[in-house]
Amino acid sequence: MDRELLSAAFPRLVDLARDRLEHSPACHDWDHTLRVLNSARHLCGVEGADLLVVEFAAVLHDVGRPAELADQGRTCHAEQGAAAVPGILAALGVTDSAFSEHVAACVRTHRFRNRTADRPATLEARIVFDADKLDSIGAIGIGRSFHFAGRIGARVHNRAEQAEASASYSREDSAYREFLVKLRHLHERMLTAEGRRLAASRHQFMVAFFDQLNREVSSQDYA
Repeated sequence: MDRELLSAAFPRLVDLARDRLEHSPACHDWDHTLRVLNSARHLCGVEGADLLVVEFAAVLHDVGRPAELADQGRTCHAEQGAAAVPGILAALGVTDSAFSEHVAACVRTHRFRNRTADRPATLEARIVFDADKLDSIGAIGIGRSFHFAGRIGARVHNRAEQAEASASYSREDSAYREFLVKLRHLHERMLTAEGRRLAASRHQFMVAFFDQLNREVSSQDYA
């Protein structure tokens, strides 16, 4: 398909995704998608990937998220979103099936978590994966974790043993639990060189933050 036609369809795609996501909880709302898009564009420039594929996939990566939030994680938003991609793009006049399939694959694998799942197989998919993970760590990752914990009624903070022994969506599902269970491992999962460079700095910020938080709540910072 003509690249100019794809570029012309992109603003309408943005409008569609914004309409679907702007009223979602702030952890996964349109602001999150915009941050992922900006990070993906940066990574694309450094790594030399197909910018249009990356932009389309970044904008669509969370379109399945409302369904997952509605049933507290039983629906996989990545699978749901990927399945919706061909229809969304067709409605915008995108008839290039190879392009649509590439975008759908990026959406499907941006949530890759284990060795048996579909891995991000292309540079574009790896960039979308890394861009999404960058928004889960560092200062923004901490902010999103506290927002989520507050939304479900979790504690502001708890001890490591309480956090790690708890279940998702429980009162102990604190921001600290999110860090211990997930966020502290993400810098090791990055798939691009630039993603790893950025993640290293954000990881160190999180470690320092939760170290200080633990000192304050246990009254060890008075000296």
